[in-house]
Amino acid sequence: MALIVQKYGGSSVADAESIKRVAKRISEARKAGHDVVVVVSAMGDTTDELIDLARQITPIPPSREMDILLTAGERISMSLLAMAINNLGVKAKSFTGQQAGVITDAVHGKARIVDVVPGRIRETVDKGSVAIVAGFQGVTESTNDVTTLGRGGSDTTAVALAAGLGADVCEIYTDVDGIFTADPRIVSSARKIDRITYEEMLEMAASGAKILALRCVEYARRYDVPVHVRSSFSGVPGTLVTNASNVTTVPGVDAGTSEGEAVMEAPIISGVAHDRSEAKITVVGVPDVPGTAAHIFEVVAGAGANIDMIVQNISGASTGRTDISFTLPESDGPVATTALNAVREAIGFESIQLDDQIGKLSLVGAGMKSHPGVSAKLFGALRDAGINIEMITTSEIRISVVTREDSLDAAVRAVHTAFDLDTEAEAVVYGGTGR
Repeated sequence: MALIVQKYGGSSVADAESIKRVAKRISEARKAGHDVVVVVSAMGDTTDELIDLARQITPIPPSREMDILLTAGERISMSLLAMAINNLGVKAKSFTGQQAGVITDAVHGKARIVDVVPGRIRETVDKGSVAIVAGFQGVTESTNDVTTLGRGGSDTTAVALAAGLGADVCEIYTDVDGIFTADPRIVSSARKIDRITYEEMLEMAASGAKILALRCVEYARRYDVPVHVRSSFSGVPGTLVTNASNVTTVPGVDAGTSEGEAVMEAPIISGVAHDRSEAKITVVGVPDVPGTAAHIFEVVAGAGANIDMIVQNISGASTGRTDISFTLPESDGPVATTALNAVREAIGFESIQLDDQIGKLSLVGAGMKSHPGVSAKLFGALRDAGINIEMITTSEIRISVVTREDSLDAAVRAVHTAFDLDTEAEAVVYGGTGR
């Protein structure tokens, strides 16, 4: 018997019938003898509705009050789910993030977990009850204020609790059957991946794959928590995310399949990820002298913007100037351009261009580092599809390119087909969101 942490997203607990279905799955796991801790997101679109409601009151709501408001969504889910499980004859108790011992820093809206002290959760589980924890939230150690963890916060809560409790596995339940070689909403022929390493999943998440949040995967890798991504709408075995050398079996994963066995050689390509949420800034006419690039990126960092891809053109021999382009989250674009314009004279560049109509495509696979020709095949597929490349960046197991946003879907399909990732079986998105 095992200690299992399960996480259910908003589409899995969207309404009363969905909550009852999830409660049945949890109850079956408990009746099978497993100790179960559950993390839940807010129901359906509750968080978006609360944000809209706040903006009807004030255009700039105080961040502390927003955190208190937004945590209400998960509290509704946790209490309703506890009721449903109790109704099936299994004892269950619900806990807020604060009660569960999730300690965070003091950054409202995107707090980071600094510690987990799950004493009450352990006590509840040891007494034979299911512990239901509100995801996406915690509490600061210094001020005892409620905080929210930002995007993917419930995934991160689940993995952090699994690490703190020493769980055998963290099951992330979504509305698809696992992690696919591409977004099944765009590529219906995408193939489900049986097993993927933390490193590959980190690259996929950082490149826009929304099935798991980047922070969640980082936490899982740091504490070596096996993560099993599967659907709450079916009984299909999902995708195991683990380290490359971990060949032990986990609950819910068939020991006779590749998830429980050592893989002799990793596939060349794990998947194709895409991201529509970035923008590109080009700083035009930058003096090509030592320290200028450092000054530019110090200003951007000071504005709180995260940089992704960077390209610097060759300096013009006659002008001694160059252009520097970089990508960043679209939401950070305005603040970064404002900050750079404020130091335009000090740096001496000519102008700034902000382009929010870009898309990023990333090819990810641990096998590409030992197989020549991957780049040629990628660029050839994009050429044959008539898609222009604006920027390129690479890592040991990833190649990313920037294209026009309206070409992104076609680019994903073309590259997915070029690397023989298509399958005849059609991928199913049960809830319509892919989370």
